[in-house]
Amino acid sequence: MADRLLELQSRLQHEFSDLRLLEHALTHRSFSSDHYERLEFLGDSVLGLAISDLLYARLGQLPEGDLSRVRANLVKQETLHQLALGLNLPDVLRLGEGEIKSGGGKRPSILADALEAIIGAVYLDAGFDKACALVHRLFHAVEVNPQMEAIGKDPKTQLQEWLQGRKMKLPLYRVVGTTGAAHKQSFDVECEIAELRLSERGIGGSRRAGEQAAASAMLQTIKNKVKE
Repeated sequence: MADRLLELQSRLQHEFSDLRLLEHALTHRSFSSDHYERLEFLGDSVLGLAISDLLYARLGQLPEGDLSRVRANLVKQETLHQLALGLNLPDVLRLGEGEIKSGGGKRPSILADALEAIIGAVYLDAGFDKACALVHRLFHAVEVNPQMEAIGKDPKTQLQEWLQGRKMKLPLYRVVGTTGAAHKQSFDVECEIAELRLSERGIGGSRRAGEQAAASAMLQTIKNKVKE
């Protein structure tokens, strides 16, 4: 495992001062109660800001709504999954036996979450500039262009654009519960819009899926209760 961690650091082009952070970022909840989900939460925010920085530099002429749409396409699970495969994350993930048997090492949601956890680990290890540089390296070969704005919008993006169009703050998502075995969990996620005093919940097989389900429920509530 030590050799594989050295190889991963080489691929990341970042040598950890505290290697325990990287080990933590690769630990799924099926392996240990001390798993990567808090790092994933942190990495998700760092990733969003780093991608915003990248887009502002490359596509600064686009209006805010279009930049948000392009960003959503870059940080979606499919893109992160492909980047994780490029880093050979399946070879270094620490999974429980049940998760290994069920193919968890190849599951897109797990790989995407682990990549975000690694970004969070780099942030804690060396600060935002190093984490931002890592994100820029990871996305260097990913196509970024204004045409990405035409790709279909997921519920989170639709909700974000609806709120931004009315100068409202972005929704708050929080995991309020989990059910099921470690290798087959369901995430109960709440979506809250404080300014509208609205909250809705959604359930999915990953945190991301739960957030999308909650956003979808919120969009339906807005459609029913809030006049345009």
